[in-house]
Amino acid sequence: MEQQNQSGQPEQVQPAQTPTPQLSNDDKNMGMLCHLLGLFTGFLGPLILWLIKKDTMPYVDYHGKEALNFQISVMLAYILGGATMIICVGYIIFLAAWLCSIIFSILACVAASKGEYYKYPVCLRLVK
Repeated sequence: MEQQNQSGQPEQVQPAQTPTPQLSNDDKNMGMLCHLLGLFTGFLGPLILWLIKKDTMPYVDYHGKEALNFQISVMLAYILGGATMIICVGYIIFLAAWLCSIIFSILACVAASKGEYYKYPVCLRLVK
């Protein structure tokens, strides 16, 4: 239903905006650390950080699960690549997994440090 102003013209009503919660620098840094640890420790770093902070920091809970799911997916790609190296396809799979791990983890680190919710484009969603 449109409201009318004094001149008889319909007014446009703005929808109510829901305020987004402000993230502290600690939240952003911990979210970024989840992805950064994945580069250096595989799935163990994000797993430990997520288990410690998941109940107290919802932002870290989200990024920890994303980083953990992605690192598990990368580990599975490494295993597949290693198993198929005999037929030379494994080298391509291994290289592609390594490059994707570096590129997507850096993109996720940058997004988390800005306070954005990053979702990996190629990832198995095992931890929910």
